[in-house]
Amino acid sequence: MTEIAELLREDQQHLIHPLHHPQDHERPLLIVEGRGAMLADADGREYIDGLAGLWNVNAGHGRAELAEAAAEQMRRLAFASNYAGMTNIPSIRLAEKLVGLAYPSSSGVYFTTGGAESNESAFKTARYYWKVRGKPDKVKIISRVHAYHGVTMAAMSATGKAAYHRMFGPLVPQFIQIPPPYPYRWPGAGDPGVEAADALEQAIQREGPETVAAFIAEPVMGAGGVIVPPDTYFPRVREICTRYDVLFIADEVITGFGRTGRWFALGHWGVEPDIVSFAKGVTSAYQPLGGILLSQRVHAALLEAPPDKKYMHAATYSGHPVCCAVGLRNVEIIEREGLVELAAVMGRRLLAGLETLRDLPAVGDVRGLGMMCAVELVTDRATKQPAVGLGPRVVREAISRGLLPRLRAGSVDPPIGDTICLAPPLVTPEDTLDRIVDILRAAIGAAAA
Repeated sequence: MTEIAELLREDQQHLIHPLHHPQDHERPLLIVEGRGAMLADADGREYIDGLAGLWNVNAGHGRAELAEAAAEQMRRLAFASNYAGMTNIPSIRLAEKLVGLAYPSSSGVYFTTGGAESNESAFKTARYYWKVRGKPDKVKIISRVHAYHGVTMAAMSATGKAAYHRMFGPLVPQFIQIPPPYPYRWPGAGDPGVEAADALEQAIQREGPETVAAFIAEPVMGAGGVIVPPDTYFPRVREICTRYDVLFIADEVITGFGRTGRWFALGHWGVEPDIVSFAKGVTSAYQPLGGILLSQRVHAALLEAPPDKKYMHAATYSGHPVCCAVGLRNVEIIEREGLVELAAVMGRRLLAGLETLRDLPAVGDVRGLGMMCAVELVTDRATKQPAVGLGPRVVREAISRGLLPRLRAGSVDPPIGDTICLAPPLVTPEDTLDRIVDILRAAIGAAAA
């Protein structure tokens, strides 16, 4: 047995993977190296990383500078608790940097190790805020169908994808879901941005504003199929949250750190949230790090709370010095190389290329913002009948041609076609973006045939 075969045998015997089922893991790719926008497997075959790992390798693979930042910090101080009463230099400097880069009202940062933990922290912080402010009944969280906020218990309960609920229920109480602004499949006759925002207002009224703590939304839905909202949506959402005294949580785990062509994506619509969840691109995946950014309003509640109501939220690795040192260096790279601005330019090129696929009978919709794009597949373009089952074949054909995309599996209820999601590293060259389009065209044609 070869070394590679032995490794894969041991993997299948002992390693439990995310979203695990043995049938899905019969022929795994053993990835051994990454450079820029490219990955290589153990057989030496190269692939375009069409999803930047999992939406997170913003600065690209093989950045020796980030490895050196980690090693330098590990040699000096590998770990120290960041609990109240202690601190470390990288966490201080990164917090200061992020407050300066985020929304004008940003004030404080709590660090986590990933996106789901960030959203759990956001939910707890929203409830904490209202308790400190004398409104303890404001505990409900409103989220949206098709949303992905993670799969820990509360984050899973906010996630609007039933496949993640089925074997882990019941869900956490006091989580409510509403329709998202999904232009391609909006059932109403009016502006989907306005009508989807109205659904938020109706939910708040139905539940009672005195019971609703927060509304959470991804500026652009990622794992739900790269659903880009109409320009009318978020300004109206912000106005509704303000009017009913509901905190607005922006889940920018995917959209933060340049992915959409802005440091943080709500800037596209001139809107500021009360809490921002972030992770992924903050370190370009070189270390596990996330967090929540608090507005001045929410941060003040923590600072002004009496000792008997202090913020009893914690994690061993919050403010981890190595993770924060890598995050700080990664942000410096994004700034120095103009990757936020580059993402806007290259994203337009990628989206324009994908638009040419509309001549394929199986392509129902093409959408995107910055370096986040998607192609939704259908069986009938006139009726928008979802294609369910075509997507896995397209992905297999794409991989065989050297592209690693991501599939958002479709469903009949609610209707959404299999959707091919793309979010390559922000440093992906023009010719590689063009190859993505060419490969996807060939893959869809072969799969449909």
